[in-house]
Amino acid sequence: MDRISNLEVAVLGLLCERPRYGYEIEKTIEERNMRNWTDIGFSSIYYVLKKLEEKELIKSKTEVVENKPPRKVYTVTDEGYSVMKEKVKQLLSGFERVISAFDLGLMNMSLLDTDEVVECFGKYLHSIDDTLVFLNNSKREMEEFGLPEHVIALATRPLVHVHTEKRWIEDYMKNILEKE
Repeated sequence: MDRISNLEVAVLGLLCERPRYGYEIEKTIEERNMRNWTDIGFSSIYYVLKKLEEKELIKSKTEVVENKPPRKVYTVTDEGYSVMKEKVKQLLSGFERVISAFDLGLMNMSLLDTDEVVECFGKYLHSIDDTLVFLNNSKREMEEFGLPEHVIALATRPLVHVHTEKRWIEDYMKNILEKE
């Protein structure tokens, strides 16, 4: 079995929870704010479902509900569970390097004078503060909704990263100003 993509993992993971139809997958992605940590667009859901079905990791059947148009309900196959379990082990076992455009700015920072750097870092810190508000609100909503701890970790993990980034920027900016 060839490798499955991160988009396929996102959709297959939802189907491992229980059978779902396409629009229900979209609603769940929205409810869980999954687009904050995965690149799955609405238009790609059906494409991913088709690929998973071609790989025989899921199967579908048409369900007829009274007073509604027929819809396809997707269910994970035994092979799908097996592939998903191995992929989750792989994802949780290795560090993945994060590539940030901010690093390109750092590399070329010498093109700016100190005031411009401080101004940019100030804007960056403001965007970090906005992100912290968003993540804290997401965490609170997840807790209020009674989501499992491993789902709430999707807010707490980035909170730790963003707090660390904020401290690093503040320290680096202080260092720049002290040398001035």
